[in-house]
Amino acid sequence: MIKIAVASGKGGTGKTLVATNIFYTLLRNKADALLIDCDAEAPNAVAFFNVSQGNETEVTRMVPVIDTNKCTFCGKCHDYCNYKAIFIIPPFKIIRVFEELCHGCGACSVACMDDAITEKPVSQGRVTSFNIDERQAIIESRINVGVMSPVPVIQAAIKLANQNHDIIILDSPPGTSCPFIQTVSTADYVILVTEPTPFGLSDLKQSVDTLKSIKKPYGVIINRAGLGNDSVQNYLKDNDIELLLEIPFSREIAEFYSTGGIVSEKIPALGDRLFQMITKIISLNGNSSN
Repeated sequence: MIKIAVASGKGGTGKTLVATNIFYTLLRNKADALLIDCDAEAPNAVAFFNVSQGNETEVTRMVPVIDTNKCTFCGKCHDYCNYKAIFIIPPFKIIRVFEELCHGCGACSVACMDDAITEKPVSQGRVTSFNIDERQAIIESRINVGVMSPVPVIQAAIKLANQNHDIIILDSPPGTSCPFIQTVSTADYVILVTEPTPFGLSDLKQSVDTLKSIKKPYGVIINRAGLGNDSVQNYLKDNDIELLLEIPFSREIAEFYSTGGIVSEKIPALGDRLFQMITKIISLNGNSSN
């Protein structure tokens, strides 16, 4: 088994376009593949496929409950909390937990010497599996409105993946913060999708620096090639970074994709190039699978 993450330093570069079309071309070539939509704040991969819903699992996180009858308002729980999720005014004996900020680390429970803290489960979102031809094919992570961090839901989605699949494609959240790192850290290889614009180059550099710091192999796809200048290509050449593929700037592609179409179905040549690319990645990185 090999896990391949498709990621980008910013939203709107075409990350989901690449992930869904890779997945489609793998299915078309009879590969045993699974797609995990880790963009839990705005998942949309299932919109591109004819699927039937399978199992749905609620994801919860344990957050503290403070018994004010036992609490001595010493403030240790507040001091131990790195996320400022506990508000306290000792003279007025006021203490509150901001559940939205809590990361469920349990530090406050360790700090409390008065046995005043218990925990309760709070829903963070859900993980849903979808089937194609009665076989698990897509797993979607989706956080609840108002939840600050999608990381627990992403973790649950990746954990739910059937390890019997040969190839797992991870559609990563945009950016380079915790959700991105949580996703790519589980991958054997990362495909970075960028665009030939100043913003695209800036965010690509951040993504590359992040992947270098966690020692993940990676390559780059330039989407909308021909739209801007050659600065991205020059950056890749100067830093000896592999350019995996260029997808040309095309109104036809944009219009078809915007209607929920699989571009590789309309343009088979693109699917062939994606399949050749993914086959090469697997042949070079498959033996290092987690």
